[in-house]
Amino acid sequence: MIFERIKSEGLAHISYVIGSENEAVVIDPRRDCKVYADIARREGMKIKYILETHRNEDYVVGSRELEDITEADIYHGPGIDFKYGNTLQDDQEIFIGSLRITALHTPGHTDESMSYALADLNAGDETIMVFTGDALFIGDVGRTDLYGPDEAPRLASDLYDSIFNRILPLGDEVILHPAHGAGSMCGGAISEREYSTLGLERLQNPVLQKTAKDEFIRYKVEEKLEFPPYFKKMEQYNLEGPPLLHSLPVPELFSPGEFREEMEKATVVVDTRMPHSFGGAHIKDSYSIWLEGLPSFAGWVLPYDKQILLVMEDKEQLESAVRYLIRLGYDNIAGFLNGGIGAWYIDAMPVDSFNLISVHDLRDKLVKGENLFILDVRSKEEWENGHIQGAAHIYVGHVEENLDKIPEDCRIVVYCGTGRRSNIAASILRKHGYDRIYNVLGSMKAWKNAGYEVVE
Repeated sequence: MIFERIKSEGLAHISYVIGSENEAVVIDPRRDCKVYADIARREGMKIKYILETHRNEDYVVGSRELEDITEADIYHGPGIDFKYGNTLQDDQEIFIGSLRITALHTPGHTDESMSYALADLNAGDETIMVFTGDALFIGDVGRTDLYGPDEAPRLASDLYDSIFNRILPLGDEVILHPAHGAGSMCGGAISEREYSTLGLERLQNPVLQKTAKDEFIRYKVEEKLEFPPYFKKMEQYNLEGPPLLHSLPVPELFSPGEFREEMEKATVVVDTRMPHSFGGAHIKDSYSIWLEGLPSFAGWVLPYDKQILLVMEDKEQLESAVRYLIRLGYDNIAGFLNGGIGAWYIDAMPVDSFNLISVHDLRDKLVKGENLFILDVRSKEEWENGHIQGAAHIYVGHVEENLDKIPEDCRIVVYCGTGRRSNIAASILRKHGYDRIYNVLGSMKAWKNAGYEVVE
């Protein structure tokens, strides 16, 4: 038996390759799926099946892409009209070599959600691993709000039944393999720990301590999680099947002059440098999303109907940027700026900027009573755990739709946890004509390290 766990950074997505003898199965593949074919080739195996745990909403699933490469059969759960693949029934079994995979219908996160119980028949009939998708995570359970507030109680009830009546009875010794780790938007508080068993979750998972069904449902219904707009695009792609890539796109390399010409078309510019670099000098009207933040925040601000132009620290970052974007369905990456921002201003192209401010300077301005609008763009939970007195709260993903709540006639000071998310918000404000913007370097982490007061 072979077992490999493939973690896609940023999205905190986890997929799996399991094989026995000369056959293999892939669970929840990502769109840039060559990695699975490489593993199968290395092991001398043929990928026979592709199993989806559910219609994923936070990334483009790679099932059709992998099917195109391997001719493997795609399977997913019942209750939704997928335009590709085959439907599994509850308790249906699939065999690869000596391995038996039993499909368990475990609705709750979504109606069609499936878990897959794995047994190695060479060792015995008992389940040794379970792949739970977004039903059960390490330290958390899946969100139940994707169909809206009216359906949340029903989904929470289904999730309770799926976890307590289908998954946990598999046995405390069974190794848990979810579809996401810490940082995913598919759960509220997924643990940083990457390995667990059902027994450990029964003992340590805070949500599983709510063993009374009504308490569990109440907790899930009251849970408030952000819902990025790109989720709808992912749901569409993962229902109908996304366009096939065949290979990673290769964006064109543009000189500053060519880049400027491309900007005159229907394009958006995304600058993936760090906040302090962007604030000092950037191309007018560009979005600031640091490289590792693309998987989490591109889907909040970037449209799907425009070409994307990239500005990066160096061209070695291009492959990572492309992978992050195509996993979210952004296939329209037109090109990138050769030589980065340095080449841009050396060619005497116009640059824009906004102010960076230390926590000490911000504190001094507050003590002096200067007229500032302080904007906290962290999550609601972070805000409630402590913020700067007098600040207003708008989550970074909602800034562009709430500009009417942000005054234009005073200085705007934006902060988050460390200064990265606030730089996204600052770039949005600058793009919309705000000209007195300050991004707080180090933001709340620096504020606390300086010993300055926070309020709840």
